[in-house]
Amino acid sequence: MGSAAELTAAALMILGFPALMLAAIVPSVPAFAAVAAVTYLADHYLHRKGSYLINRLSKIRAGLSIRFLIRQLLLILLLARLSHADDLIFYGAVACFIAFYGLQAPHGALVTLIRNRRRMPVATRNIDLKSRIRIPDAPSRGLLHRSAEKMLHLDVFAMIGILVSAGQDSPATPGFAGIGLTIALGVLYVLVLVPYVRGRKIPPKADVVLAAVDDWLAGYKPETVLYFSGSKDSAYQVNMWLETMEQLESRPLIILRERAILSSLAPTTVPVICVPGGVHLMNLDLSTVRVALYAANVGKNIHLLRVPTMKHVFIGHGDSDKLASVNPYSKVYDEVWTAGRAGRDRYAIADVGVRDDDIVEVGRPQLAPIQTWQGVSEGPGGGAADGRVPTVLYAPTWEGWDGNPGNTSIVLAGENIVKKLVAADPPVRVLYKPHPFTGTVSKRAAAAHQRITALVEKAAARRAADSRFTADGKAMAQAKADLARIEARLAQLTAAGDDKADEAEATRDGVVDPARHEEIARLRAEWNDAYWRSFPSYEHRVITGAEPRLYDCFNVSDAMVSDISSVVSDFIASGKPYAVTDSGELGHEEFKRQNTAVRAAVILSNDARELGGLLDAVRDPSADPLREARKELKRYLLGPDEPKSIDQFNAAVADLALKAEARNVGQQSRLAGGNGTDPAQLTNAVPGQRTASAGDTEELNAG
Repeated sequence: MGSAAELTAAALMILGFPALMLAAIVPSVPAFAAVAAVTYLADHYLHRKGSYLINRLSKIRAGLSIRFLIRQLLLILLLARLSHADDLIFYGAVACFIAFYGLQAPHGALVTLIRNRRRMPVATRNIDLKSRIRIPDAPSRGLLHRSAEKMLHLDVFAMIGILVSAGQDSPATPGFAGIGLTIALGVLYVLVLVPYVRGRKIPPKADVVLAAVDDWLAGYKPETVLYFSGSKDSAYQVNMWLETMEQLESRPLIILRERAILSSLAPTTVPVICVPGGVHLMNLDLSTVRVALYAANVGKNIHLLRVPTMKHVFIGHGDSDKLASVNPYSKVYDEVWTAGRAGRDRYAIADVGVRDDDIVEVGRPQLAPIQTWQGVSEGPGGGAADGRVPTVLYAPTWEGWDGNPGNTSIVLAGENIVKKLVAADPPVRVLYKPHPFTGTVSKRAAAAHQRITALVEKAAARRAADSRFTADGKAMAQAKADLARIEARLAQLTAAGDDKADEAEATRDGVVDPARHEEIARLRAEWNDAYWRSFPSYEHRVITGAEPRLYDCFNVSDAMVSDISSVVSDFIASGKPYAVTDSGELGHEEFKRQNTAVRAAVILSNDARELGGLLDAVRDPSADPLREARKELKRYLLGPDEPKSIDQFNAAVADLALKAEARNVGQQSRLAGGNGTDPAQLTNAVPGQRTASAGDTEELNAG
């Protein structure tokens, strides 16, 4: 519903129009002026905040243009009620508003044309196009940002002038001065935009941009591609692979298919190409690529899967016992890479057509930041020996698309889990970090999330008032000062990228400085350390958003409660005790049989009555009955600790690249010697050609 301030502003704006009508009918110039000012300010506030309420108003035919038009018509009514219908100012006002609305069409057309012409067929990051093609500067942000609102607000000068003339019953000089200023500024706004739709003010055409990208590709010669398509909310699925791509021993490239993903992509030094159009993707010269990695099973994968000169690998975006981890779509790839033996066995049991020979165990390179656990020894009074209150992370997954009650614990068990944790004696600290998709499908899940958040915040307030818990105020003040310093520096370092006016400029200038990138990474690590020091170590906390990251929460926690998801598989890397909720009420034995990751877990019913077993394991590691089972399960799920996962991953990439090269050489030999076909025709099967046939276009559309 928006914030209270947004709701108040929307109410004032909506109620202001009946009040304007009343002031016009009475008539009262002061009342009309006061109410009009309120509606202007409320409208401006809602736009500045980017309130979703603005979009809702347009859905009920109360959009931006309508609101301004109604206000202007009511001003005409006010003039008529003041007996100015036969005065020159009345006709001047009518002519002004007609002319002013006449300017809206060319203004809107120019803004749309500028934005369309500055939209690149291929957007890039970390690719030098600046030396290859001329991409002009974008118009000033002030010209295009909220342009319709700015144009319409130019009527305020005419509004003020006309009201002054009407209120004083004086000559129409102030009114015509305001009218003249409104029309002049409107015409000027249109004229200032005209140069940006022609000549050297617009970026090159699509074929020129594609040729420049091909020229860069020819010099860079990418060998391994990470390919991704998805919604803006799924950007985390590609972001989790960025660090791994940076550590590849072969030349990496990232190909994205949606602009929304590009805008949500985390900073990286890897070259990135965003290719929204399937035909444009075909026209890229990817002939040097030997391995293509896919992080999600989506329809647009077919646009690259059709290329035979590279080997295609499904790497996924998590390794869990969910059905998504054994999607039958996976059999279209040359290989499927899993973290450990469990992934291989999962496909064998599912029998969805993925051959065992096509599965390669490569570990999980992303898990390197997760620290292993040595246990929390209990001190006097039930707390940790070092005086720290043990921390339990509750990280439920989201409700999923199918409504299966076993997807998430948040609906049936979440409140029970949190209630028991905040009431635990000896006490523990609770960190609640829900999945970012929580509540997007199920209203029940959204409501449960709100109740759990309230529970955690209420428990935090009670603990803050409890004299048993004390904090080092000086240390926290220093940590907060460190946070402010780090955030200020991060703002400086990231400001340049944030200020880009549009996609064309970002493509031209979006080359990451490696030194700055390294400094940002170091500062983010310092920020994480300062964040945890900035509040008491016993304080319950709700953690949403990208920072701190889930793995950072792992590292400060002594145990976790979660659901069947990749979160559990990742947490197992820490060796810490964990619990998983059987929300679907399968029963403990059946739950274990169906879900490998819970074999070393404390299994919770929806009433969370078994939670004490998890807390006992945290407080007394020597009596933890599942400790050895967790070690064995870690090896089974994630593979051995040595060689390191990134080394396994690089070895798998190199091995598959050799297979791709062997296949290509074999094809060239066969085509050259078998039927007289020119070997050069082989390269015409890859996205290096400049045109696509009708059949290709149909195939792309079908994909």
